[in-house]
Order: sequence, then C-alpha cells, then structure tokens
Amino acid sequence: MVAHLLRLKLTLLRNSLRRSTWALIGVILGGLYGLGMLGLLILGLFAFGTAEPETIRNVVVIAGSVVVLGWVVVPMVSSGIDMTLDPARFVTFAVPMPQLIAGLALGGIIGIPGIITLFAALGQVGTWRLYPAAAVMALVCAILATLLCVVASRLAATAVTSLTSSRTFKDVSSMVVLVPIILLGPIIAGIAAGFQQSVGFASELAAILGWTPLGVFWAVPADVADGAYLTAALRFVFGLATLALLAWLWQLSLARALVTPAHNAVTRKAAGNLGFFSRFPATPTGAVAARALTYWARDPRYLGSIVIVPLVPLLMLFFAYQSGDFTMLNFVGPIIAFLLAWSISADISYDNTAFWLHLSTGVSGWADRAGRALAVAVIAAPAVLAFTVGPLWISGSLEQLPVMLGLSAGVLLTGIGFSSVVSARYTYNVPLPGESPLKTPPGTGFSMFAVQIIGWLVLTVLVLPELGLAIAYYVTGNSLFGWLTLVVGCVLGAVLLIGGVKLGGQWYDRRAPELLQAVAVNK
Repeated sequence: MVAHLLRLKLTLLRNSLRRSTWALIGVILGGLYGLGMLGLLILGLFAFGTAEPETIRNVVVIAGSVVVLGWVVVPMVSSGIDMTLDPARFVTFAVPMPQLIAGLALGGIIGIPGIITLFAALGQVGTWRLYPAAAVMALVCAILATLLCVVASRLAATAVTSLTSSRTFKDVSSMVVLVPIILLGPIIAGIAAGFQQSVGFASELAAILGWTPLGVFWAVPADVADGAYLTAALRFVFGLATLALLAWLWQLSLARALVTPAHNAVTRKAAGNLGFFSRFPATPTGAVAARALTYWARDPRYLGSIVIVPLVPLLMLFFAYQSGDFTMLNFVGPIIAFLLAWSISADISYDNTAFWLHLSTGVSGWADRAGRALAVAVIAAPAVLAFTVGPLWISGSLEQLPVMLGLSAGVLLTGIGFSSVVSARYTYNVPLPGESPLKTPPGTGFSMFAVQIIGWLVLTVLVLPELGLAIAYYVTGNSLFGWLTLVVGCVLGAVLLIGGVKLGGQWYDRRAPELLQAVAVNK
C-alpha cells in the first residue's frame, strides 16, 4: 500500500506536467533554478566546514530551526497551496492507518520542498567532514530532521482542517502570510543588526533551540564534534520521542478527519441586500463595476493588492532610513498608483469560468472594460491621493504637490487604460477562485514573467512625458515644469485611459470566445 501511494504521487506529478507545454517549460526552468540554488547551498555548507564548531553549531541550528518552523507554519496560513495526496481524498477508501501514515509521510518528501529540504539537510554532512563521528550523526539526523518536517507539516495541516474549510480563515490567512513576505528585507536586516549588536546572541539562541523540537536534530552533530556524547545521546532520544509523539498526534488527527471530514458551514443572510449593485447605476458598465468591486472586497487574490498599499510606505521608510535619503518617500504616491493600476492586467484570467456570465448576457467590450476600470479607480483614486499628499505634508514639501499629483495621476490613468488592453489580449494561469494568492499554477512562470516585464516596460514608455517633465522640475527647480506635469498627467492620462478602454473593448469583442476558452483551461 505504501508503494502504491508513492506511485500515485509520482503519477499525479507526471500528469500535471502533461497539461500544457508551458507547464513543462515552467517546471524545467523552475527545476534548473532550484538545482542551481541547491548546489550553491551545498557548496556553501561544504566550504563552511572549516569554521569553528561553535560557529557551525550556531548557523546550522538556527537555520535548521527556521526550516522546520516554515514547514509547520506554511500549511496553516496558506490553505490554497495544493496537497497532491490530500488526506480528504482517502475518506471513502479503507486504507489501514499505518500504511496511510507511512505513504503520506514518504509522499511528502517527493516534491520540490521535500527534495530540497532533504538534500540541504544532507549537505551538512560535508560541513562536519573534519569530524567523522559528527558527520555520521549528521547523516542520520538529516534524514530524521526531514521526516520531522514532513510529519509536523502534515500534523499542522490536518489539525487545522476544520479551520481551513472556513472561507473567512482562508481569506484572512492568505492576507496575513503576505505581510512577512513583503517585509522580508526589513525583517532580515533587523535580525542581522541584532546579531551584530550582540555577539553572544547567536550562541544563546542556538543553545535554546537545540533543546526544542525545532533544532534538536540539528544540534546533535555539534555535540558529537565537541565530545559531549551524553548530551548528544539525550538530544537524540528527545528528538526521536518528539518525532514519535508528532506521528501519534498526526495519526489521531488524521483518523478523526477521515471519519468526520470538514464541511463548509451554511450561513443565512437577509434578503434584499444587493451590496455594491445597489450603489451603481443599472447599466452594463455599472453592473460590471459592482461585480468587480465585490471581487475586490471578498477575493483574497484581489485583497492582496490592497494589503500591499500600506506596506509600501513602510518599505520606502526602511530604505530611506538605510540610505539616509528621505526624499524618496515623496514618490510613494506614484509607486502605489503603478501597483494598483497594473493589478487589473489579469482581470479576465482571475474570472476563470465565471467569465461566461459576461458572454451570455451580451456585455459589450466597452462596458466590460469601463466597468472594471471604474472599480479599480474607486479604490485607487483615494489611496493614491492620500499617499501622494501625506508624505509631502509630513516632510514639509507641499511645493512639490503639483508635480507629484501630475505624476501619480498620469501613472494611474495610463496604467488603468493599458491594463484594460493587456487583460483583454493576454491571459495566463492564475490561482483559482478561493485559492491562496501565493499559489503558482504549473506552467505559469515563463508566460506570466514575459507579460509582466514587457507590460511594465511599455507602461514606463507611455508615462515618459510625465516622467520627463518631473525630472526637468527637479533638475531646474522651475515650478512651471511642476504645473506642466500636473496638466500633462491629467490630460494625457485621461486620453490614454479612454483609448485603452476603447482598444481593450474592441479586442474583447473580437476575442471573447477565445478568452473564455483560454481561462477555462486553468481548472
């Protein structure tokens, strides 16, 4: 049965690559990138073997603890990430629990995260190569640590099954996980600063983590290298007991989940509440705008763009503090305008098969493009205005208000118009409705990368007039260029917005059936 589950995992992975040529290309490119990074990591671990044992201990234990913690946290906050061997699929099969547990655990290693974790853990054998006994223990502990990662991950995923079946939990967790990812640079810089300011902090942290389930297996080889065999034995026994306890808890959680599978709760709401549809005119454009705003308010894939907005000033403040140049904070408004305007470049792709509603009701291309543009403008306009005026007011640079308003307006209007064209012309696989915005469907990488990079370059070219006038203002200090930036940004931006909606509408009318066929493939 265990071998059958492993063959099932490999079959599912193989079939996922047969969906399209882009899927295969994306996996190949991603695999080559992953192999390259893994090779560099293993070489780094090997070269690190000449360091002092205490230094090796600190780095290996802390880094290994972060890896184990990541395996535990990610399944809890990213419920949309696919689990090929989802335990819920075995509810109707009488698979003996020991075989199911073993098959799911080994199947968890077969995959990009599991393979990378295993080989990276095995790489520490080379780190302890100057200490033969420690290298042997590193080999054993590497396998056990990888198994601990998988078991802890599956336990966490099974334990929160009832929560992950809740739409509210899915939406909130998808938004929460974006925050540390976006602020990863400041977080890493803060940790590095902490290590620099306190020399003994790393040793103290590694000593604590070495007696926790997170770092116990990573600390055993260091004890062997130091000759502390009793301590190594105690840690090893503690690690085995932890692994056995987690496996037992996973078995209990899995048995309960298979008997009482999670279900979505049914809620009742009062009739007559039309939401955004009651706030827009009863026209095709108004209906599309209301539907799009509903997505913005409820769909985590759109909410991710809103979450980024308040984080951009924090990132800019961090970089300004690092460089000592706080004038860059004045450009928060144009940056947010760029991000929000480009966020609808994959609008039809996000619709997925629900796009048939627009076709079946006969919505014209102009109404579709205008409605979606209106929806994002309702959100983007006040946000861009606030983050354009706010930094200038705080820094006492209100004399730059015309140039910044013109640049922000130009980027926002031009960006919405250009995104209206891109959305109607190019589609690619995106996370499905209800999935985590972090999920990357197979075969998406290359096509999405091409559309994004080329689109950003074209959008930059379209706003060159405003950029040129803004540069002239800052070079010469002549306020005339600032007012010209405001006029050109508003007028030229409005022209390009209308032109983009019109051109996008024409492409929409010509390619509507092909668009539905393209988005329906991603299921």
